[in-house]
Amino acid sequence: MGQGPRSAHRAGRRGPGGGKQGRAAKGPGRPPPGRDRRPRPPSERRAEPAPDALPHLSPEALGYFRRALSALKEAPGTGEDRDLMARNILKEVEAQVLALATNRTGSEMLQELLGFSPLKPLCRVLSALRPNLRVVACHRCGVHVLQSALLQLPRLLGNPAEAEEDDEDEEEKVGKDGPLETLEELVLGLAADVRDDFLFYCGDTHGSFVVRTLLQVLGGTLLESERARPRGGSQLSDSQRAAAWECKPADSEIPETFLNRLQDLSFCFLKDIAVFITDKISSFCLQVALQVLHRKLPQFCARLCSAVIGYLNTRNSSADGSPLLLFLRDQTSSRLLEQVLLVLEPLSLQRLFEDHFQGQLHSLAAHPIANFPLQRLLNAVTTPELLSLVFEELSPALEAVLAQGHTGVVVALVEACRRVGTHQAQVLQLLLEAFHCAEPSSRQVACVPLFATLMAYEVYYELTEEEGAVPAEHQVEMAIARTLGEVTVLGSLLLQHLLYFSNPGIVLRSLSALTGPQLLALAQSPAGSHVLDAILSSPSVTHKQRRRVLKTLKGQYVALACSRHGSRVLDAIWSGAALGARKEIAAELGEQNQELIKDPFGHHVARNVALTTFLKRREAWEQQQSAVAKRRRVLNSILED
Repeated sequence: MGQGPRSAHRAGRRGPGGGKQGRAAKGPGRPPPGRDRRPRPPSERRAEPAPDALPHLSPEALGYFRRALSALKEAPGTGEDRDLMARNILKEVEAQVLALATNRTGSEMLQELLGFSPLKPLCRVLSALRPNLRVVACHRCGVHVLQSALLQLPRLLGNPAEAEEDDEDEEEKVGKDGPLETLEELVLGLAADVRDDFLFYCGDTHGSFVVRTLLQVLGGTLLESERARPRGGSQLSDSQRAAAWECKPADSEIPETFLNRLQDLSFCFLKDIAVFITDKISSFCLQVALQVLHRKLPQFCARLCSAVIGYLNTRNSSADGSPLLLFLRDQTSSRLLEQVLLVLEPLSLQRLFEDHFQGQLHSLAAHPIANFPLQRLLNAVTTPELLSLVFEELSPALEAVLAQGHTGVVVALVEACRRVGTHQAQVLQLLLEAFHCAEPSSRQVACVPLFATLMAYEVYYELTEEEGAVPAEHQVEMAIARTLGEVTVLGSLLLQHLLYFSNPGIVLRSLSALTGPQLLALAQSPAGSHVLDAILSSPSVTHKQRRRVLKTLKGQYVALACSRHGSRVLDAIWSGAALGARKEIAAELGEQNQELIKDPFGHHVARNVALTTFLKRREAWEQQQSAVAKRRRVLNSILED
């Protein structure tokens, strides 16, 4: 990056992100499995039986369930009739549940049916599946049925009224093998069966999904980041990984017995910690366990983290010193270490940094795999002391990290500065230097398009400068004529974090310098539209600064309204606009009312703005908007109090 686009031999490179848009924006995330790929699990792990060994589902039965599901979907949303229909269908399911679960089409229908299931019918389905747990859990279709059944628990356990209404007659309470177990008993029984053969289920490609779902259900925590994980070993891009790590878990009420069983399962990890660290499939189960335990049983989470670090610390030392460095560069164990870093307590995180990371950040940031655990370390930093240590070591290499395409590391560092509230001015200055827009100072006004597209100044404006030459002044005419480049996801995240800095003045001045079409392109971009969200929501952006940026969109409102992402931005602008600004927006939209009504996105904006009322009954519209503004002021004053 030091030589950057000014060097003749690097003139073809697009800029700080590396590659066409930077590896961070478009790359495959981690490198694809190759020579370092671990051997496939032994064949005896695969418990899925041959198709001939499974019960057969007749076309007639499949047709019946398809019609039944269709009728159930068309039934009224609530009421006794729909519940009765679901009970009757699921009663028919019970007799053929194994055949349905292991048939591709039958499995998909059964998953949908379970979403409508009352309490007792779900218990009957689980009870019928349990004797064939190994077959179903390790079957490519059956596993999804088990997952769907388990994921109904928050809905059913969290609704005592439904449980009381579900008290059926004696015939309904009795299964074919005796009295029907409660849902709590069935889940605890499933967990006990999994615990008794824990290594098998965790190591099986399909069975591991059941273990991971079971851990979440027992902890009453559904992890959206786990749902975002791709199946079949495919890789997430940097932007997908960033979204996954930011997903928030959803908690639900659970019986105390569930936490006791979760504790039992956590001991199973301790007994075979080496397997869960080194085996790719099993490692996913431990990662989910750490997330759930961190929220519900933190002492056991700390114990598991200590076991992981302790085991890795006993392996052969690397040439660089810490044994942990070897595993930070390994595709399987590094993913586990990412999760460990996110759940460690601040003191433990500081100690881990000092023992293993300190002095190694440059090499980790440059490594194609180890840069991801480094990003998680930055995500986990919460204290100024630790951030200062990290910043002091990593900041001199920021430009080189961008040149290597590991933009996620830089975004994580900027986000840490935003979160902790220190080193903000320094990191912004480093970014300006890295993108070659720090000097001369006139270039700083171009920082937004450079950050958004992850391109250096010379590359973005297609300039040729000799290495060592004095950088040219910024040419306003050239900038105005330039169409905004494609906004990358990580570039958008970078700008969003900068707008939340305590002093985002440089970024706001650059945004104000964009032309109407350039700002429109930013608002219409899937990634760039979130930059506008940050402008509207950041407490660091004053009303005056916000108005100065947004006034550029005047004359672009119709194009904004007729865009998928732009219409969402316009709705957000409208929500925070004063009455005078609303009149301007409505007047501009009203000039092309027919075009708006015909557009799939524009007609929603027209309805939100009450455009018909504005055009035909202006006085009534103004009274309506004044009332809305008054309610908003009252609400804001209450929230501020």
